[in-house]
Amino acid sequence: MAKYGPLLILEDDEDDRELYQNVLKELGLRNTIHFFDSGDALLSFLEETTEKPLVIIADINVPRMNGLELRRRIDQDEVLRKKSIPFVFLTTIESKEIVDEVYDLTVQGYFIKKPFYDDIANQIRAILEYWLMARSPNE
Repeated sequence: MAKYGPLLILEDDEDDRELYQNVLKELGLRNTIHFFDSGDALLSFLEETTEKPLVIIADINVPRMNGLELRRRIDQDEVLRKKSIPFVFLTTIESKEIVDEVYDLTVQGYFIKKPFYDDIANQIRAILEYWLMARSPNE
């Protein structure tokens, strides 16, 4: 994790992307923001980039490679796993079975998307404030 590295967001819904952009603008985040509409696109970015991302915020329901499979693939890749990139789910799925599965994948957070803008803004603010203050092995 790098305090000044890019924020990576796995989200295929255009309305949610716009909402995230507005929230991040309001928060004054200076980090570069990369949106991906599928897990395989985000995985390719991670494999090719030399940048050290701040955090990955991922939806679960995205096409081709979903957020769960993306996390599994990161965990299986020794180089990516050792980058210690914080990985947080922000999704609409409220299944206990999925929550159990997610935490078996060593993610650092699981949040249910709230229905209102202010609530989502508070979720994103809390996630970013935490990871901007947290220490990481790769600092």
